Amino acid sequence: MHRAEIPRHKGVLSGLADAARRNRALEEQLATLRREHDDLRRTMYEAAQVQRKLCGPRLLRREPFEIASEIFPVRHLSGDFISVLELGTDLVFAIGDIAGKGLSAGMWFTHVVGMVRLQIAALGSPAAALAAINRDLLQTRLELPLTSLLLARLTLNTGEITYCNAGHPPALLFRDDGHVENLQEGGPLLGALVGACFANGRTTLRPGDTLLGYSDGIAECRNENGAEFGAERLAAAAQGSGRSTASGALFSVLGAVEDFAGSQPREDDMALIVVRRAHE
Repeated sequence: MHRAEIPRHKGVLSGLADAARRNRALEEQLATLRREHDDLRRTMYEAAQVQRKLCGPRLLRREPFEIASEIFPVRHLSGDFISVLELGTDLVFAIGDIAGKGLSAGMWFTHVVGMVRLQIAALGSPAAALAAINRDLLQTRLELPLTSLLLARLTLNTGEITYCNAGHPPALLFRDDGHVENLQEGGPLLGALVGACFANGRTTLRPGDTLLGYSDGIAECRNENGAEFGAERLAAAAQGSGRSTASGALFSVLGAVEDFAGSQPREDDMALIVVRRAHE
């Protein structure tokens, strides 16, 4: 080897060594990013499980009543929520939708669900509870997202339901004789208006009746052609479940939504609650 080639050879070896060091550094950075990504996914999964636990049981039976519910976040954490709790000898259930989706809406989830449980336990009346929640949301001055919410109290020994609907899609009450009623009495979205008025509506869940509450993510679910599932298909799916249990009606509706959407990805969170009174 000529003497002139030795420096060039050393330079090539040095360059290769530098490239190898850079590659090792990049591989270490990629490995760190993968670990952080895995940790983030695990944390988001755990947070989603906490959200579901805060919604209460997926299935609650208090003869002759049965409540089934489910939430389906589109981005790990849900802005839609459900709350089911016992209040004395009554059952309280709520379904709501915090504007937005993903982490931002999910971070307000626990705050709003906590307020619902606190105020209904303290005040008893759904309308009074929603008025208090609306006031508290506006007084925080934290620019909380607007929230729609249907809050209801079921008296077990009579089947009477006292409810208040704050800007949420009206729940559907399917009578055993085939008639359908909308639960729309209430007031505006929570966090929208200072001093907003909220009113209670009342109805009775009679033997064989089924109440279905849903978020707009279900009605507005689209298929490959851009068509929306809509309230009519929702009602048809619920009525098609016949004399099914609350769980059966819930899965009948969810199955109809999935079949309608086909391969089209969901664009919004979904929540569904079914309250069923069995024949006596």
